[in-house]
Amino acid sequence: MPWRRPLLSAAALIPLLAACSAAPEAAAPPAKPAAGFPYTVTNCGVQHTYQAPPRRAVTMNQHVTEIMLALGLEKSLVGTAYLDDAILPAYEKAYDSVPVLAKEYPSKEALLAANPDFVYGGYSSAFSAKDGRSRDDLGRSGIATRLNTEYCPTGSPSVDDLYREVRETGRTFGVPDRAEAWIRQARATVAATEKRLKATRPVSVFVYDSGDKTAFTAGGKGIGNELITRAGGRNVFADLDKAFGDATWEQVVDRRPDVIVIYDYGSTTVAQKKKRLLDDPALKDVPAIRNHRFAVMPLSDTVLGVRVPAAVDKLAAQLHPAQPHPAR
Repeated sequence: MPWRRPLLSAAALIPLLAACSAAPEAAAPPAKPAAGFPYTVTNCGVQHTYQAPPRRAVTMNQHVTEIMLALGLEKSLVGTAYLDDAILPAYEKAYDSVPVLAKEYPSKEALLAANPDFVYGGYSSAFSAKDGRSRDDLGRSGIATRLNTEYCPTGSPSVDDLYREVRETGRTFGVPDRAEAWIRQARATVAATEKRLKATRPVSVFVYDSGDKTAFTAGGKGIGNELITRAGGRNVFADLDKAFGDATWEQVVDRRPDVIVIYDYGSTTVAQKKKRLLDDPALKDVPAIRNHRFAVMPLSDTVLGVRVPAAVDKLAAQLHPAQPHPAR
């Protein structure tokens, strides 16, 4: 009969049923971007847009490591390198959970072996072109980078730049609230020191980092210069147009500092540095030498990192010991 159609056998139905069961489902809607993303930031002339927080970061240099740890980002770190001195006690446990890639800077091969998606350098030397770690080189490998703003090519970093450093790092890693909480506390610490020193006459300060034939010192372009100013001092080498640089001993004598601030780090001890200064007959008439006026600061206190607010307070207590201080 023309209206009859042959029945399909069970065997013939199997592939049809399988085809139906394998039919693609409707495509799932794309995942919503993380809150605050995409985020675009320009750092030292390099612009990058983050679609999401980095998940495999490496820090090189202590002060940027401590910024990450202060923001509670140790789980975002797959490696760290290069301490100048002991990590802050508050961050020791978190720091111990992060692999140390090298005592100083890791080779490019060791860095890439950690498979980072973000590298954060404290000094410009962290991104050494001759070692294959330039920001351009890493960018070509798909790795985002950030350089601590103290070492951007232009400008004189200030405490406001520290707040910006913490804020931008917090935004990059999706924890802006943590960054703002830290900034509020830092501002309060700095304001309290400023209020206490309001009527205090500044003392002249020479920073002795290292050196024998010349004095390696803090210039006017680093956060160390502002740290001295906010602590009630006047850097006698503020006219040196860089964060650190060499001065002659004749210049030290001519500028007659009231206090010498010794930077404490590395294999040369504070006692050895102090002895070198006190034993130099050319310096005998410098007021700081004549009066044995020394202050000591760990190097990590004097760069653009989370130690700065407390470091201002600690240095103020050494520059102005007669001034009432809450720690005493």
